[in-house]
Amino acid sequence: MSKYQILNSRAPRIDALDKVTGRALYTDDIARPGALHCAILHSPIAHGRILRIDTSRAERLPGVKAVITGKDIGSIVYGVSPARYDESILAREQVRYVGDEVAAVAAIDLDRAREAVSLIEVDYEELPPVLDGQIAMDDGQPQLHDKYPRNICAEVHWNFGDCDAAEREADFIRTDRIISKMQDAAFLEPQAVLAEVDASGRLTMWSSTQAPHYVQRTLAMALGLRPEKVRVIKPAVGGGFGPKASCSTAELVVCALALRTGKPVRMTFDREQVFLHSRARHQFFHTMTTGVKRDGTLLFLRHKCILDGGAFASFGIATVYYAGSLLGGPYRLKNMTYDGYRVVTNKPACGAQRGHGAVIARALFETQLDRIAGELHIDPLELRLRNVMGRGETTCNELYMSSLGMRECLEAVRDVAGWDSQQNLEGGILPARDDSRVRRGRGVACGFFVSGAGYPIYRSETFHATVVTRVSETGGQVIVESGAADIGQGSDTMLAMITAEVLAVPLADVKVVSGDSDLSVDLGAYSSRTTLMAGAAAREAAEACRDQILTEVARRCGVEAAHLRIEQGYVKSSNGSLDFAAIRKEFAAEHFNFGDIPDTPDLTFREAARIAYLGRGTIVGTGKYKPPKLGGSFKGATVGTSPAFGCSAQIAEVAVDMETGEVTVERVVGAHDCGFAINRTQVEGQMQGSVSMGMGEALFEQIHYDRRGNILNANLAEYKIPTAMDIPRIEAVVIETDEPNGPFGAKEVGEGAIMPTIPAILNAIYDAAGVRIEELPATPERIVTGLKAEDLGGCK
Repeated sequence: MSKYQILNSRAPRIDALDKVTGRALYTDDIARPGALHCAILHSPIAHGRILRIDTSRAERLPGVKAVITGKDIGSIVYGVSPARYDESILAREQVRYVGDEVAAVAAIDLDRAREAVSLIEVDYEELPPVLDGQIAMDDGQPQLHDKYPRNICAEVHWNFGDCDAAEREADFIRTDRIISKMQDAAFLEPQAVLAEVDASGRLTMWSSTQAPHYVQRTLAMALGLRPEKVRVIKPAVGGGFGPKASCSTAELVVCALALRTGKPVRMTFDREQVFLHSRARHQFFHTMTTGVKRDGTLLFLRHKCILDGGAFASFGIATVYYAGSLLGGPYRLKNMTYDGYRVVTNKPACGAQRGHGAVIARALFETQLDRIAGELHIDPLELRLRNVMGRGETTCNELYMSSLGMRECLEAVRDVAGWDSQQNLEGGILPARDDSRVRRGRGVACGFFVSGAGYPIYRSETFHATVVTRVSETGGQVIVESGAADIGQGSDTMLAMITAEVLAVPLADVKVVSGDSDLSVDLGAYSSRTTLMAGAAAREAAEACRDQILTEVARRCGVEAAHLRIEQGYVKSSNGSLDFAAIRKEFAAEHFNFGDIPDTPDLTFREAARIAYLGRGTIVGTGKYKPPKLGGSFKGATVGTSPAFGCSAQIAEVAVDMETGEVTVERVVGAHDCGFAINRTQVEGQMQGSVSMGMGEALFEQIHYDRRGNILNANLAEYKIPTAMDIPRIEAVVIETDEPNGPFGAKEVGEGAIMPTIPAILNAIYDAAGVRIEELPATPERIVTGLKAEDLGGCK
C-alpha cells in the first residue's frame, strides 16, 4: 500500500476538461476591445545592407495606426545570454537571413496591416551569404557580425583527465562522424501575442511563452521600461519544446506598437513565420574518437563539434556547452576532450529544443558504442552495462550523481523487450538473412540529461522558483500561485498534487494559478527543471500553511503542535482524541444557516483552516528553491550542472524495406529514471512524447534551404513529422531512485527521454539492413544510398 494519498498515482490532469471541451483560453482566443493587428515586413535576402526604407505609402493607407522601423525603436541590443547580446528589435543597418524583421505595422485589421507592409519600399545592397556551417569559420568568408571574428560566436575547449595516456592503453580505437539538419519544434500553436498599456503606463502582455520571467526582463530591457512596469501572462499554450523560451520578435514588436499607439495590439505568427523565427534545433557536425580496452571498458573520448546556429546567438552559448558536457555521463569515462564551435550563418537563428544541445552528440556516441561492441564481439547492451555509472559517482567534468538508475533502466528494457544477446555478435557483419524484402532489427541506446540548469541565464542570485500558497478564508480551498509555465507538460497538476499531498486534502480542493510574472518568480519551463524546482517550492509553501494551521489548532486545544498532523482531510493527534468542541461550535456559528456543517468525529481540514484564519489572519505559505553551488572550477563549469541527472534506455524495433529504404518503427521499449513519479500517467506521457519527437528527428525532419537561404518547406505539409499513423507501440517503464534533491525524490522526465530514441532507431536500422546512417534524418534516399554502398563493399 502506498504511503501517499495523492502522489505516485494516476491523477487526471486538472486542465484536461477545459482543454478537451475547448474552454481553455489560448492567447489567440483572448479579445481586447479596439485591438489593432500587427504585420511584419521580412527581408527577402539572406545577407545585405539596408540602404533606404520608405514607409510613406504605408503610413498613408487608411486604417494604419503606426509604422515602425529600426530607427524608431532605439539601438538597444538584446538576446538570451548577456555575453552575446546581438539582436535588435528590427534590423537597423543590416539583414542577416531571409525573414529578418525590417519593419512593422499596426492597423485596424490584419488585411490592412498586411497591405501596408506590402507598400513599404526597401533598397538593399546584397552581400554574399554564408550558408554552410562547416565553412563559416574559413578565412575569407563574409562576416555576419563584427563582434564574431571568423563567424565564431562561442567556442569551448575542455580537457579532462589524460586522453594521451589513455590512448596508449587502448586496445581498440575508432573515429566516427554524424551530420544533422536544422529542425523545427513543430508545436501546434504558433507564437501568439497580445499587449496593452494601462493608464499608468504599465505594459501587460499575454503570450504563448514558456518563460514569462525571462521574457519580462527582455521586454523591459529592450523597450526601456522598469521590469515592474511589465507584466507577462501565459495563457494555455499548445506546445513549446524550447523555442518559446526566448523572447520572440512578435512579442517585442507588438509591445512596441502598443506603447506607441496606446491601443491593444495583437499578432499570431503564421506557420512560415514560425519557421523563420524557429530558434529550434541547430545543425550539428560531430566527430568522435573513442578508445576502449578489449573487455569494452571505456578509456577516453575525443570530441569535436561545429554547430550551425543561424544569424544570432540566442541560446547558442548554452547549446555548444551542453553538446560536450553531457557526454560525461551516464558511463564511467575518466578522460575526455571537447572542442566545440558555435558559428553564425545567414539562416534563421537556432536555440533550444528538447534535449538541448545533447541529442545529436548522444546519437553519435551511442551508435559508435554499437560499432565498438560489434568489433569486440560484445553484446551492445552488455557493453553499456559494463560501463554505467551509479549513485554517488562523479563524471570527469565534475557532475555529481546524487541518484542514477542507469543500470536499472538497461536491465528493465532488456527484460521487457526480450533482448536477444546473439544479435550483432558477428563483428559488425550481419547474421545470415533470408531474401525477404522487409528485414527487421533491434537497437539499444542510453540517455542522460539535466534536471534543471544549475544557474540562471543571467548572472544573479535569484531563486529559481518561488511559490505562494494561500488557504481560502472560508477554509475550503487552497490556492497555489506560481510563475511556472505549464506548456502542456502538466506542471500545474504536479503543483496541485504536491500541495494536496502535504495538506492531505482532495486534489479537487487545490486551485493552481500560474504562468504570470506578477505571481512569483519562476525561470520558466526549460532544462526539465519545473518538477524539481517549482515542486520543491510548492512543497515548502504547503508545509508552511500546514504548520500555521496546526499551530493554531494546538493553541485552541491546549496541546503541542508537534503531536498534530493532517491525515486524509482530518486533524489527528498522536496523543488520543482532541477536544475540539469549542472549535466546531465557533465554526458552526461562522456558518449559521449553512447546510454542510461537519459532524465527523474528527476535526476537518476545512474547520481547522477556518479557525486558523480567525486566529491568525489569512494563512499564506511561501516556498522557494535555489540550487546549491554546483560545478567545478574550470571555465564553463557552470553549464551542464544540475541538482540531479536523469537517465534512460530504449530498445527500438524497426522494419526496413530493402528496395525503397522505408523504415517503420514497430515497437519501442523505454525505461526512464525519474527519481519518483509524482504522477505516473504524466511520466509515461512524457516518455511517449519523447519517443514520438525523437522518431521524427531520426527519420523525417529537416529544414530545406535553397542556395539563396530561402526555406523550401516552411509548412507542416512539407516539413514531415510523425502522425498518429506512424507512432509505434511504446512500452514505458518507470524507474524510481529517490533523488535526494527533488521533492519527494522526483526529478526530470521531460527532455531526457528523447536521448536514446534516435540512436536506438539508427542501431536498429543497422541491425536490420547493415547500413550505418551518418547524416540525419535517415530518409529512404539515404538508406538506399547506403545499401548501394554496402553492395559495393562500402559501409560497415
